Amino acid sequence: MEEVARLSGYNNIPTTFPAMPAEGRTSNSYLELRNRIKRLMNGFGFTEAITYSFASEFSGDRLRLKDNDARRAFIHILNPLTEDQTVMRTSLVPGLIEAAVYNIARQVKNLKLFEIGKIFIKSDRQDLPLEPEILAALWTGTRNDVSWHSREIPCDFYDLKGTAEGLIHALKIDQVRFTKMPAESCDYTRPGYTARILADGSQVGLVGEIHPQVRTNFDLKQTAFIFELELDKIISLIPPASGSRLIPRFPAIYRDITIIVDREIETQTVLEAVDKIGEDLVERLHLFDVFEGDPITAGKKSVSFRVTYRSSTKTLEDDDVNDLHRAITDKLLKTFDATLP
Repeated sequence: MEEVARLSGYNNIPTTFPAMPAEGRTSNSYLELRNRIKRLMNGFGFTEAITYSFASEFSGDRLRLKDNDARRAFIHILNPLTEDQTVMRTSLVPGLIEAAVYNIARQVKNLKLFEIGKIFIKSDRQDLPLEPEILAALWTGTRNDVSWHSREIPCDFYDLKGTAEGLIHALKIDQVRFTKMPAESCDYTRPGYTARILADGSQVGLVGEIHPQVRTNFDLKQTAFIFELELDKIISLIPPASGSRLIPRFPAIYRDITIIVDREIETQTVLEAVDKIGEDLVERLHLFDVFEGDPITAGKKSVSFRVTYRSSTKTLEDDDVNDLHRAITDKLLKTFDATLP
């Protein structure tokens, strides 16, 4: 084309301008939500990492994935750059762990990393792979930077779980709950320290401590925690618009409930049981203590939470909530075969 233009004469080519539409264009809502999630993660103190889309063929073994796991169906690269990048990645976790290992080896031991990217799952039903987009985050080191006015506290499971809950809450998603991950389903996370993230009964992610064997496989020298969310499923749950309501005109009354239940009963189940009662005066439930050990009987735990009662039509008196509070307590005692302390 350049040769034709040269022989014809550049001066003979008319001057034109690119066609630019006068009207505005609607922005891509998916990209806006994606960028919003990034800003929220930055606000939680996490730094975005961008890792390679290529991975080692042994990453499935290092993650302790089961033989029938779909993430073992790798797509091989015809001309890999290195021996450690021979397949397309099927998880973001190895990339984040390797980034943590790299930084820890250089004395950067407090890390909060996240990545949003696609994974590539081989599918027999079509030529192209499945490419779900995943949000993954890793937290290792201390809860806060060391300072003269605070002591060094290692981060734990609840720190990262709180980040996941904060993200979901900021996105105005209501129908998501956390529940214990069965031990047989824990591949690269530690059994007993892992929770499934459920939406409408189906799993959309997980949060937990990286399994000690996986840490050894990747030569990760310190405890680390991860969470994963399937963005396609999470974004579909975000409401298109958020509503508002008036500030309450009347004061609330607060009552505490403490019951002793079996250790294996999830506290979330207890709170959900109160919600299912469907009392209009119950405005909010707030868990503030879970305790095990002496003087609690072995195999039991004490669960304490606060119930906020409020009416939209009048100021509540003690007599208005005493019977209701007693009925809720009796219902929990019967439902969970619980006792009072």
